Amino acid sequence: MKTIRVVIGRSKDNYGAYAEDVPGIWGGGNSVAEARQSILDAIQLIKEYNKDENIPAVLNEEYQIVWKMDVESLIAYYKGIFTSAALERITGINQRQLSHYATGLKKPRPNQRKKIEEALHSLGSELLALEL
Repeated sequence: MKTIRVVIGRSKDNYGAYAEDVPGIWGGGNSVAEARQSILDAIQLIKEYNKDENIPAVLNEEYQIVWKMDVESLIAYYKGIFTSAALERITGINQRQLSHYATGLKKPRPNQRKKIEEALHSLGSELLALEL
């Protein structure tokens, strides 16, 4: 199965998204959910209205979409769910540093990005295994 990597980023006014490995797929919206839906709509339009030779090959096969976000956009999007204290607790990165990432004042090094990603994936796995 092929993978389409879609990058979602926050700007001053909204969220933009584009497929980093498939030309012509881009979208945006006022929220991450709108940006994601915009990408799905763009893919559907390409498949519906382009001639077969103009459709990127990956769209003619089975594919999955991987959604990527930069740390600044991720923290801004989830700020109502994750407090700085909660992010510090699960990542081990202090709140001040996380605040610098959230405002864009500083960009996390690759190992810090990985640490945040792994902490969130670990939390997600833990929650998926939970039964009430």
